[in-house]
Amino acid sequence: MNEVQSNEMTTETKVQLQVETEDFITHLVENSFSLDDIYDFIAEYGEDKFINYYEEYVEIGEEYSYGAVDDFIEEFGIESLSGFEDAYRGQYESKGQFTEQFVNDCYCVDLPAFLVIDWEESFDSLDFVFTDNGYVFDTCF
Repeated sequence: MNEVQSNEMTTETKVQLQVETEDFITHLVENSFSLDDIYDFIAEYGEDKFINYYEEYVEIGEEYSYGAVDDFIEEFGIESLSGFEDAYRGQYESKGQFTEQFVNDCYCVDLPAFLVIDWEESFDSLDFVFTDNGYVFDTCF
């Protein structure tokens, strides 16, 4: 095994990576992937998950947002990454904002103006997750 060192991981510790991992890193860097981001991912998730999920992680992160992908992984695990697009419902300021939009989009009902609905409370009866950063994911993906 060759020794690869990353300033992002530590400046004093040399990290031993498998040859397969080093070859994959070389391939990614040649294709304009950020070496620092690669090492951050390896430090967070390990080599096996890097090999199996990194390209998909970057593709989804670039298309949607890395914040959304990171929150999804925190909720469902990196092994569920392929379900991101099915689960992702957007970013909202509150549970209530999402719930009201969801009801308006899904049901063809004009609610009377005098009706007061606790949209925040209603969210808890839905099969969705609302993260601290406001991302909403369907749990039935």
